Amino acid sequence: MSKDQERTGGFILVAAMAAVMWLVEVYDAVGGDPDSAGIRPRNPDGLVGVAASPFLHGSWGHLIGNTIPFLVLGFTIALGGLARTAAVTVIVALVAGLGTWVFAPAHTNHIGASGVVFGFATYLVARGIFSRRPLHFVVGLLVLVIYGTTLAFALVPTPGISWQGHLFGAIGGVVAARFIHARQPSPAAS
Repeated sequence: MSKDQERTGGFILVAAMAAVMWLVEVYDAVGGDPDSAGIRPRNPDGLVGVAASPFLHGSWGHLIGNTIPFLVLGFTIALGGLARTAAVTVIVALVAGLGTWVFAPAHTNHIGASGVVFGFATYLVARGIFSRRPLHFVVGLLVLVIYGTTLAFALVPTPGISWQGHLFGAIGGVVAARFIHARQPSPAAS
């Protein structure tokens, strides 16, 4: 697969995920109850939310607030290709979802793509540290300038907002950057 095909695949993956978010919200608006499939901490039935929660939103405003940064940050990651986009998304979603499932308060339901959004943002910031590529540093700085305040304030506990999802999403982004961009030690010269 060519680099252009890889990038196109990454763009399609991000766009398809956003489309599913919108379709689920339409279903919710016409009387469905998809939001009950969110992350319910320490409840075995709530584990389905690890995969489902990024596609579930409490309102149109919640969805719009997540869609824009999801697309901007996701498309930026997609420039690296489909495999990278998929790997970052899976790692971030798993760390965000499982961290929320373990550490969030019992008897709560956590929904929304913001954990993935935070993971995408911290991945883009952290990858420059691990890859040591100047372009990655510049992109990371731009992400910090644009989203830095949001990243900081969204970690403050606020009723009705899953700061745990934000925190573990951010951790997932760093884990993804480390896993994907860790420099291999140079082989010793003989």
